[in-house]
Amino acid sequence: MHENKEIEERVILVGVQEQDGDDTEDSLAELAELVHAAGAAVCDTVIQKVERRHPGTYVGTGKVQEIRELVIMHDATGIVCDDELTPAQMRNLADLLDMKVMDRTLVILDIFAARASTSEGKIQVELAQLRYEMTRLTGYGRSMSRLGGGIGMRGPGEKKLEMDRRLITNRISQLKRELEEVRQHREVTRSRRTRQNQPVAAIVGYTNAGKSTLLNTLTNAQVLEMDALFATLDPTTRLLKLSGKQEILLTDTVGFIRKLPHHLIDAFRSTLEEAKYADYIIHVVDASNPQMEKQMYIVYETLKKLGVEGKPVLTLFNKQDLRTDTETLHDARADRTVHISARTGEGLDLVRAALEEMLRENKIYMERLVPYTETAILAKIRSAGELVSEDYRSEGVYIQAYVPRALYTLAAFGES
Repeated sequence: MHENKEIEERVILVGVQEQDGDDTEDSLAELAELVHAAGAAVCDTVIQKVERRHPGTYVGTGKVQEIRELVIMHDATGIVCDDELTPAQMRNLADLLDMKVMDRTLVILDIFAARASTSEGKIQVELAQLRYEMTRLTGYGRSMSRLGGGIGMRGPGEKKLEMDRRLITNRISQLKRELEEVRQHREVTRSRRTRQNQPVAAIVGYTNAGKSTLLNTLTNAQVLEMDALFATLDPTTRLLKLSGKQEILLTDTVGFIRKLPHHLIDAFRSTLEEAKYADYIIHVVDASNPQMEKQMYIVYETLKKLGVEGKPVLTLFNKQDLRTDTETLHDARADRTVHISARTGEGLDLVRAALEEMLRENKIYMERLVPYTETAILAKIRSAGELVSEDYRSEGVYIQAYVPRALYTLAAFGES
């Protein structure tokens, strides 16, 4: 794990607006929150309107000079660009400004490194960091050689480059093996849940939408809650008991964000795929955020990239206590929507009711007299279905239950 020392930094945010009406300003506002979460202060923001980003310096050379003047005026320690920079862009900007240059991806990686607490989380973060670093080794050799200079110093940078590349490659291979072990463990857990017919719902949403608060309120999971981006990274699974003896496992997942770095998607794939293997999706939305619609779009697009499609979706419009209007909100992609406040508990009874209905939709209602010679089947109903009532009679047990189709068609039940 790459340690990140807490240093008081003052940075200038830099963004490129390639067309009128895009979300550059909103993206930079979010970047400011990320920078704050990483422990730095924003002292100014610069936006350049251009048709396309400059291939060598991200912004034009004239804008670089303007940034240099702002750096001096604010006594800034670095700049943060809103997009992932190429190695050449980062190196050229650092040379021209003679200061620390970062991009959105680097800031997110820094936050993840600081907040990963489990061994799996730390492995995933380090893997993402190394992949990011690997792409930035290319081209640094010549600059390192120039630093040495003179006879007898030719090429040490290239030698160091190859050494660094080899060390990083070896470490990445080791981390991938460790993650594969984690993935296999997850597969065993999922297979066990499948055999037990244990339904699972993945809680997804934009970062800071209130997923952890929801899980805590419903299940007393005691997951860290904080009004900050990426407050929690490590997935937590808890059992939620519903009325009618129904149960469902709820799994919290890492929050999504615009321009989520592909390094993180790859590294956290085993965690993010909890949604792929879940039976239901609970989409938590910050209804008080002006960018709510954009955030919902980003969540669905990220799910699509992960191959999470065609699952029943329950959308929860959270933070109703912070809204200033009373308009009823809708999600055209969801099967059900509920207005809630996870913090105050408003609407959570409706969430439980909605989950109960969704669970019952995949089951068949039946009434049947089970002979005492076949009562072993009752244990299967209790674990995989919902045993509404049981009446012990002289000839057997009369039951009313909701059962999965596979269980309903067992020969013990016959056709009814």
